[in-house]
Amino acid sequence: MVTNDYVTIASGKMEDEFIKRHHKHDVKEHQCSSSLVKHIKAPVPLWCLHDQVWSLVRRFDQPQKYKPFVSRCVVQGDLQIGSVREVNVKSGLPATTSTERLELLDDEEHIFSMKIVGGDHRLKNYSSTVTVHPEVIDGRPGTLVIESFVVDVPDGNTKDETCYFVEALIKCNLKSLADVSERLAVQDRTEPIDRM
Repeated sequence: MVTNDYVTIASGKMEDEFIKRHHKHDVKEHQCSSSLVKHIKAPVPLWCLHDQVWSLVRRFDQPQKYKPFVSRCVVQGDLQIGSVREVNVKSGLPATTSTERLELLDDEEHIFSMKIVGGDHRLKNYSSTVTVHPEVIDGRPGTLVIESFVVDVPDGNTKDETCYFVEALIKCNLKSLADVSERLAVQDRTEPIDRM
């Protein structure tokens, strides 16, 4: 199903391959899971830590750079696998804080994974994986971003309700990531790719 550049069930062969390779979750009976895709008109491979898609996604210490529901983030320890961050959530959501652990950060393959390990919210046993892949969009360097998750279904909710809620948050984050990245790409004036 495709809506506004989001795919909850991937429809393209490339998306399917990336999901099979990087977005496998061991989903239990009382959990729900989904994968969402966003095509962004900005390139992947910028290594400075203040520009564009991967540079934004990989910043475990600064999710507020593109996640609109995060007001503050404090990391305990170095920025490496196992690091923990305390995130303050903006009012209006059924949460105030989230404690999250960095599970994977692969700068070569562009894979980021985290797990929620505590906080004041209903997302128990939440874990997500984000992968970032280069693609060409309208003849220019672009990025395919896939985010998948698995989470417990809270008491009193259905799997559909839980997935719908989490998907809505992720869609908002991915739209914001696209907006920020595309704004930076315009500032950098990325040149079109020559076609052969």
